[in-house]
Order: sequence, then C-alpha cells, then structure tokens
Amino acid sequence: MSEPYIRVEKLSKSFGENHVIRGVDLDINRGEILTLIGKSGVGKSILLKLLINILEPDAGRILFEGRPLDAMKPAEQKAFRQKMSYVFQGTALLDSLTVFENVALPLQERRGTSSAEIGRRVREKMRQLDLADIDEKYPSQLSGGMKKRVALARALVTEPEIVLFDEPTTGLDPIRKHAVHSLITDYQQQFGFTAVLVSHAIPDVFYISQRIAMLDEGRIIFVGTPEALQKSPDPVVQEFIAGTGAHAAEPTAMTHPAELDRCFCKEMAGTEPGRSAFTLVCLTLDNLGELNRRLGFMRGQTAMKNLLERVRGRLRATDTCARVGLNKVMVILSGATLEEAEAFSAKLAAVLKESDILDGVGAADFCLAISAGFAEAGRGSRLEDLLATASSARNLLEQFNICPRVEEP
Repeated sequence: MSEPYIRVEKLSKSFGENHVIRGVDLDINRGEILTLIGKSGVGKSILLKLLINILEPDAGRILFEGRPLDAMKPAEQKAFRQKMSYVFQGTALLDSLTVFENVALPLQERRGTSSAEIGRRVREKMRQLDLADIDEKYPSQLSGGMKKRVALARALVTEPEIVLFDEPTTGLDPIRKHAVHSLITDYQQQFGFTAVLVSHAIPDVFYISQRIAMLDEGRIIFVGTPEALQKSPDPVVQEFIAGTGAHAAEPTAMTHPAELDRCFCKEMAGTEPGRSAFTLVCLTLDNLGELNRRLGFMRGQTAMKNLLERVRGRLRATDTCARVGLNKVMVILSGATLEEAEAFSAKLAAVLKESDILDGVGAADFCLAISAGFAEAGRGSRLEDLLATASSARNLLEQFNICPRVEEP
C-alpha cells in the first residue's frame, strides 16, 4: 500500500483547559478532495491551522510523503509551505492593498514571475470568480461574499499542490456557493491538487468530495466515502446528517440524500409485480466545465439554475426533479414506462432547444451540450445503481445542444 501524501499521527492541541484536538490520526491522499465536517466548535479550523503550521501541536506529528515535518531542515519546511495555499474563514485580506494587489501578492513574493504573467493569472482568476472591474477597490469597499471570492482567487493564483479551504462558501448566495464548489472541483481535476475542505455545506460536499472525515469532540469518528458516511450506523453521524437536512431547499440546491431516499421509497412502495415502478431520466450538462472556464463559474451556475427552472416547469405534480451533482439533474417520472420516458425526453429536448437558458450568460458563440439517459426501476432497484445506469453512454435517450437565441432584425 502506497504512503499517504500527508499523514497526521496522534495530533493534539489544547488552549489552557480546552482540549480542542485529541490525538487525531488522519491520512490525506494525493489528488483527493477530503472534507472535514462536524458541529461548530469541534476543532475543524484548528486542525487546518495545524496542517499549515500556523499553530504548533502539543503532541503528535505531521508527515509529508513519509517525512516528519519537524525533522526537515528550515529550507525544506519552507518549500513544503510554498506548495500550500490557505483560504481563511475570515478572508485575511490586507486592507492597505487593492483587490488586484491582494490576489497578486503570493506570486510577487515568489520572485521570478514577470509582471505580465502576474497580471494575466490574476485577471484570469478574478474573471472566473465574477470579480471583474474591481481591481482598484479595497477590501473595505467589498461585500462579505465578494471578499470571500477574492481570498479564493488569491489562494488559487499560484496553482498550489495543496489547498486548505476553511468554510469557503459561508455567507455566499446559492449561485455563488455552487460556483465556488464547481471551481474547486474543476481546478482539482485540471491541476490535480490535494484539497482539505472544512464545510457545513451538506449535501453539496457529498458530490464534490472523494472522502469525508467527521470530527467530534476533538477526535475523528469517521473517515470514508460520502456513500459510506450516509450508511454509517454511528448515531452521532446520522444525527449530524439529519440535522443538516432540516433547512428549506434552495431552488438550485443539491438534493439532500434524505430527501432523495424519501422520494425513492415513495415511488418504490407503489411498485406492482411485473411492471416498472418508474423511469428515471438523468440530464447531464456535458460541457459545463468548458462554459465555466471560458465565461466564469458564475455563468455556468446561472445556466444550471435556468435549466432546473425549465425542467421543473414541464413536470407533473407526481414527478420529482432533483439536482444530484454539479452538472447533473435527475427526474423521476412517476409510474412511467420507458416509452413514456422517451416521449417526455423528446418533448423536453424540443422545449429546451428553444428556451432562454443561456440568456444572461453571455455565451454568444457557445452551445450547451446535454445528454439525457434513462433507467427503469423495478422491485429491488437501488437509487445509486439507477443513477449510474442512466448516466451511462449505452442508455442514452437524447443528445442535443442549447444555443443562444438569435434575435430577429
């Protein structure tokens, strides 16, 4: 078995009588997104600060590629820290610098990068985070959500190997929250960085994380895949997940697993022997990543929001529409046969091709490519299997493009 990229062994940290981190063991694999969850005040942010050496542990150690950090020479420790970026929960922007200067600062500190290259990289990150035209503003002139995005741009501008995100979407509206999650996922896929993310954004983190670790009373009580977390028999884990589903769903929100299970079980309960319970249709925005990179992640999430609204407008009262990923929408057609699902998909494709989904996105020369796949549910079906089947190339119903509407002269 290969050595973990970063290993935390028996790490502890106290502040007076307050024992915040209590002997934490945690492996972080190269190129994964690992999300730390848990109630407020359990030590998630403290653990991040220990990882980046803002705080020193009272006991335990951190190993990077098998080597203890405290055994490295100062130059080696500095090289390790330069591989990392940190998105502070409070943004930590410098009030005396403009937005451009804040984002450019990590590049300027590293020397060897030309002014032209610094300018190009800074403006690229700002465009992707919908921060254009605020170069000369100061942090005091920005909203809390805009400060958060400036801090995110600063953390990613160096294209680091390891990024620690401390509540990167707190205080953002739904569209911007999904844009940030899309950016993190897209950049991780492009550059292969390793991410440790502290977040309360459930269920969103289920769709963007390879593994999830839950911290409770200073100890890691669970590490595993999002699927394993949802099936954990630990009552503390289940109580935490259930508590996050109590809030009203946003119009563009990822669907909480508890809500998906409720809808699925309701449909399956009506299954009659010898016939399908329902047909599931999965819409995938095949080139959403390209739209994000060309026009910015805000524009991509606006397109997703518009798509969700149009799809929901075509459903019956008994049907279910759920966002089940950054680029996927699931539709459960209650009691529908495959033939009925095919007819629905054909009509939906015709409507969407004539819709205004790309209005306000600024995609004059860009067409959104969509695939619609299916899966028939019968007795004993599992939702995760149906979604995988509906997303596979062999189960396609429709493939079509949505292009910007051309106004008549």
